Amino acid sequence: MFASNSNSKSFLAQRLALIKPSPTLAVTAKAAELKAAGLDVIGLGAGEPDFDTPLNIKEAGKSAIDRGETKYTSVDGTPALKKAICAKFARENNLKYEPSQITVGSGAKHTLFNALFATLNPGDEVVIPAPYWVSYVDIVAFAEGIPVIIQGKEANDFKITPQDLEKSLTPKTKWLILNSPSNPSGAAYTTAELKELAAILLKHPQVFVLSDDIYEHVIYDGFKFSTIAEVEPKLYDRTFTLNGVSKAYSMTGWRIGYGAGPKELIKAISIIQSQSTSNPCSVSQAAAVEALNGPQDFIPKNNEMFKKRRDFVVKALNETPGLSCKTPQGTFYVFPSCQGIIGKKTPKGQVINNCTDFSNYLLEDALVAVVQGSAFGSENYFRISYATSDEALMKACERITKACAALV
Repeated sequence: MFASNSNSKSFLAQRLALIKPSPTLAVTAKAAELKAAGLDVIGLGAGEPDFDTPLNIKEAGKSAIDRGETKYTSVDGTPALKKAICAKFARENNLKYEPSQITVGSGAKHTLFNALFATLNPGDEVVIPAPYWVSYVDIVAFAEGIPVIIQGKEANDFKITPQDLEKSLTPKTKWLILNSPSNPSGAAYTTAELKELAAILLKHPQVFVLSDDIYEHVIYDGFKFSTIAEVEPKLYDRTFTLNGVSKAYSMTGWRIGYGAGPKELIKAISIIQSQSTSNPCSVSQAAAVEALNGPQDFIPKNNEMFKKRRDFVVKALNETPGLSCKTPQGTFYVFPSCQGIIGKKTPKGQVINNCTDFSNYLLEDALVAVVQGSAFGSENYFRISYATSDEALMKACERITKACAALV
């Protein structure tokens, strides 16, 4: 058997050492494992809405099957979906794209992966503000690029400043990855803040921007979303705008992401995709057309439910000794600090040395699964996804408060 072969380690590629399994998926898997063992675990690690995919979108997928749209499509997206994406950018972001500037992949992560592999040479630097989505750093490293991390300070809502950005840029910088609203912090950049960052980027023409807008529609309190190519048209030719249907449309399992950018980049992505996955699922693409072209009225309704959950969780965490939590502008995550917990001991006598210890304690003793902040590049924080039922959130917050109170 392969597993018992003494040469199995040398058989595997050395590049595997550059990446590790997704921490968020690992937490979700661990929670599922404990549930299967009969434990009442509450999982707050998964980054997906708990709402069902809207009926009209599901019906569009079923209709596509009935019409026989179950064959190969164009490698990087059907003409119908590319047309819908172009219309979305024009309608919502004041950005004009042609179908030749659009790529569609099997999820936004897949599209991001393709873009970085199509552009990075060994030693190219990619500036990544922290806290960051867990996959950015690993994908950059896997593509033989060098992640350059800028810490966004909690006092600035975890956002970087123009001064932070300028200090991080070098002649080797190829990309800045900008995620707004942000996973994990929920922080979102205002139009004015994006304009200030753009002013720095205009002084460094070798730097391209990968704008991850996947949480564009999951925003609260009247926040106005902007994307950087919209704010600064001079960066249009240097921006790859990434998005998808997974979050706002509750379509995580349909696996459709897309990006818009320079034709040369889109063509390169298509070449990579033609030799890896080929086209995204034909049925999912048909459903995504309906998602983008169809009624959007359910989005603010969903956001209102998310906002109520956000407010409940933020209040509960801020009332828990040792924890503090900012109120995010978007996404369905909060990113509380557990700095006040560090150094305390559990009832079993174990010292909480860092956020990983704290997350493990919550899982093992309180049966609440969260993701440690170190996975997002920020020590002594942790991420909670409140995309779950009100009942589960109430129970989870009670358990977290009780677990913290038990520390000495």
